[in-house]
Amino acid sequence: MNDENKQTNLSDEWLGALQASGYRLTAPLRVLVDLLANSPRALEPVDLYDLGRREYPRMGLVTVYRTLEKLQELGLVQRIHQENGCHIYLRAARGHEHVLLCSRCGRAVYFSGDDLSQLGAELAQRTGFSIKEHWLQFLGLCADCQG
Repeated sequence: MNDENKQTNLSDEWLGALQASGYRLTAPLRVLVDLLANSPRALEPVDLYDLGRREYPRMGLVTVYRTLEKLQELGLVQRIHQENGCHIYLRAARGHEHVLLCSRCGRAVYFSGDDLSQLGAELAQRTGFSIKEHWLQFLGLCADCQG
């Protein structure tokens, strides 16, 4: 399956999850889902708003925030805290997938990693936590931002 089909399927999967959770599939919602599912980098809400208005000029900023909130609630996107206090969003990792994130341009590269369930079990036993999920990310500068 080529990358375009994977991205289309991911958008369709997200739209299906939104619809199943009671969301109406409006034009602005479809635009935002396509942007997030197909983005090679993490995006700020204002980036989504600006990009979304190119395809749907009447899009509101409230729609962007509500969509991000619902996608995060469904586990489809991950919110990343930045040093400046703002948040950026990117597709959530799946299974044993992890992410390399450029701290300058927001480029995200996903990679398959080791199964961390043993580490999680050890941490749970040591701390008494009931661990539900994990998120491993490496921050640095991509090749383009290093030059």
